Amino acid sequence: MSVTVGAIFIPDFPPEDLRGAALAAEEAGVAELWLWEDCFRESAFAAASAVLAWTSTLRVGIGVAPMPLRNVALTAMEIATLERMFPGRLIPGVGHGVLPWMAQVGARVASPLTLMREYVPVLRELLAGAAVSTTGRYVTLDEVTLDWPPASPPVVLAAGEGPKTVRLTGEVADGTILPAGSTPERVSRTLALAREGRAAAGRDGDHELVVFVIAAFGQDDARARVRTDLQRWETEPDPSLDVAGSPARVADAVLRFARAGATSVILQPTGDESDLGAFYSGVGEVSRLVAAGEEA
Repeated sequence: MSVTVGAIFIPDFPPEDLRGAALAAEEAGVAELWLWEDCFRESAFAAASAVLAWTSTLRVGIGVAPMPLRNVALTAMEIATLERMFPGRLIPGVGHGVLPWMAQVGARVASPLTLMREYVPVLRELLAGAAVSTTGRYVTLDEVTLDWPPASPPVVLAAGEGPKTVRLTGEVADGTILPAGSTPERVSRTLALAREGRAAAGRDGDHELVVFVIAAFGQDDARARVRTDLQRWETEPDPSLDVAGSPARVADAVLRFARAGATSVILQPTGDESDLGAFYSGVGEVSRLVAAGEEA
């Protein structure tokens, strides 16, 4: 069992707060900082390029870029450019997008599953340097090849919640991203479904599973803050989601997600977090404790 512990810069905070947050995360020893592309907030790839330039070791995850918003060739260009400038430090993720938001911009598709089935394999092919021609319901390319493909293509992750989507992430992506509010039991079920999809597609190798986990550090109010945020995300109460308190207590919770099969546990601050620097410092300590726990 080996798990990466990272953190999220949630778009409840404005873009001008991102530089200080990224530097604080790197200084604290956080391995990965994840960014969201919520409508109509920060652009994922613009924000990722800035974080990668400001820092030297921090890996940056995009969790996730909505597929309906972008032509797949454009997404491949964005990823390839960042991968060539900052090799090995970008973790791209794509997803359906929040359907009401997609409707607001005229990008909602009738079949999100069909879009993912067409989009993700083509994205991976383009990043591998292939010339791609395809005519699908949503993805159509005519001999498209990246002039500057990555020297080593990054993994491409896809977000999934329902059983059909999760199986599909196993078929077409390198890993699955689960949103906050997912219990360790759900992590285990999700990984099993993704592996079923991977096996059905005849794919070898491991399947990554990234889970976002709301967390808070502090005394008595920390658990209340986490529970309030879970209610905001309309999540059913569960003791395994009370990820709050000291770094040691949070580390114990992270290890439960790791034992369930998560390869990355990404800690998400509450929307009312008043000190991102302190939060990332806590995440860095959790990462060290988890590493020690894995070695024990």
